[in-house]
Amino acid sequence: MAKLTKKRKEALAKFDKNATYTLTDAIKIVKQTSNTKFDSSVDIDVRLGVDPRKANQMVRGSVMLPHGTGKVVRVLVLCTSDKEEEAKAAGADFYGLDEYIQKIKEGWTDVDVIITMPSVMPKVGALGKILGPRGLMPNPKTGTVTMEVGKAVQEAKAGKIDFKVDKFGIVHAAIGKTSFDEVKLFENARELLQTIVKLKPAAAKGTYMKSLFMSSTMGPGIRVDQKSIT
Repeated sequence: MAKLTKKRKEALAKFDKNATYTLTDAIKIVKQTSNTKFDSSVDIDVRLGVDPRKANQMVRGSVMLPHGTGKVVRVLVLCTSDKEEEAKAAGADFYGLDEYIQKIKEGWTDVDVIITMPSVMPKVGALGKILGPRGLMPNPKTGTVTMEVGKAVQEAKAGKIDFKVDKFGIVHAAIGKTSFDEVKLFENARELLQTIVKLKPAAAKGTYMKSLFMSSTMGPGIRVDQKSIT
């Protein structure tokens, strides 16, 4: 069993790890127990009562966080030449097509979001084995395969995040930074969680949201009462 560090002990002493807290109280504790020298991310982990191996129980979507993520988002737009100016004007960090497809094939994935057009998806689809495991594969369901590339870039820069349930039935998402005030973190968390609730598959039976935890980078997990998100 790993030995607890002094900082970890101090963090654990600030709350009852067996207790369940309201979303408001959990946010306060997350901020109090964050002890990194950098501005930590605030993360939410939701265990859902779904079987992600079944297509009709997949939970996947996107949400615009009211106050953004606090993170500088690097956006690549894979588009035809007639859309490059639109991507540039919207704030895309990289834009183009064949040269970036080749770079990705060679191992370059130094971006956070990739946006593309329906007409070039056959080329982008060939990158699935590289982009898929990194969560970078564009998808129409999350608005990253679109003719409105400028709008998609602006949304990504403004705080739109994509989420997807993993093979264990858990959704992981960052909803801000510990430097955010409590109200902003609450509103971001509520927006994400209510979106996940709305996406409940009709095929999912029993309890949908089984557990909910909030934590900061390298901080302890705080159990949250699901009823407090409304």
